[in-house]
Amino acid sequence: MKDQEAIIESNEATVLEIQRMSTEDGPGIRTTVFFKGCSLKCKWCHNPESISKKPQIHWIDNRCIVCHICLDICPNNALDVHENGISIDRSRCEGCGLCAEACPSTALELMGTRWQMEDLVNEVIKDKAYFDSSDGGMTISGGEPALQADFASKFLKRLKTKGVQTALDTCGLSSKKALEKILPYTTMVLFDIKEIDSQKHQQFTGFPNEKILENLLFTAEFIKSHVHPKTLWIRTPIIPGTTDCPENIRGIGEFISNQLGSMVNRWELCAFNNLCKDKYNRLGLIWPYENSSLMTTAKMEELADVAKNSGVDPTIVHWTGSTKLESCETELSGHPGEEEITLKMVKS
Repeated sequence: MKDQEAIIESNEATVLEIQRMSTEDGPGIRTTVFFKGCSLKCKWCHNPESISKKPQIHWIDNRCIVCHICLDICPNNALDVHENGISIDRSRCEGCGLCAEACPSTALELMGTRWQMEDLVNEVIKDKAYFDSSDGGMTISGGEPALQADFASKFLKRLKTKGVQTALDTCGLSSKKALEKILPYTTMVLFDIKEIDSQKHQQFTGFPNEKILENLLFTAEFIKSHVHPKTLWIRTPIIPGTTDCPENIRGIGEFISNQLGSMVNRWELCAFNNLCKDKYNRLGLIWPYENSSLMTTAKMEELADVAKNSGVDPTIVHWTGSTKLESCETELSGHPGEEEITLKMVKS
């Protein structure tokens, strides 16, 4: 019975979202498959719905027509009405999705869907023409896809046999066994280094970073001794008041320079974004960064300069993301001091 369950598990995965036409998760045009469940609990997480392994319901207030159909259909009485709309008792909700299926206005959505291997492969293959024309491919992300390593490795292998370039986007906190299963079937790895100080890393993400750095070195050695993967990118989220200090960037750069040398093809500083406020509200969570502003272009340029002078090859350093317009630019918009206007930047 257990063997049968293992077979079923390896041919099914819980997927949060399939994002098409992505240009942020590797080169070219990509389809990113976000797996549900993460091994970290970053305080700034832009996708809080990806942390739990279980499917979750959220309620979108501006879609609700107050029909109350969901109240009657929930088998666990997890839904109730309050003065601001529908409330969800997370201790009762099992994520069955019956309320979302019954909701006529799609105000209730189920985040996390079980996918069969063949169905998911066929879904991604629909975009192969875009991959081929842009030298793009498919990226598995999360959450942490290595938490579903059996499925992920088979999924990647299937796509590679169909001529699709594949990438693993990982937070780095997984077993080496999981990485050994996945890495042979990836064209490239996008690996996060968020904070070089282990104590601060634990404070911000819930876990120290020693295991993550060990896995990064393991990944680099794997690349050296195997045909695939061929490319390694490092990504660092730049979070205001958290990871955005020069000491952190300098420390990460020194680690890359001293421990990885020329193995890293790109080091990307990813500017904080604040577009996930509603996600936290819909999940009944409080986001510590709700009132944090976007990074300024000047700050991102400053940190990029620190990175370039940390001992790495400066040509591998890039920064990406939306930034707050500088004051002179904001004045031109006719709204002096307005901080919500943003400028999309991709800088080398």
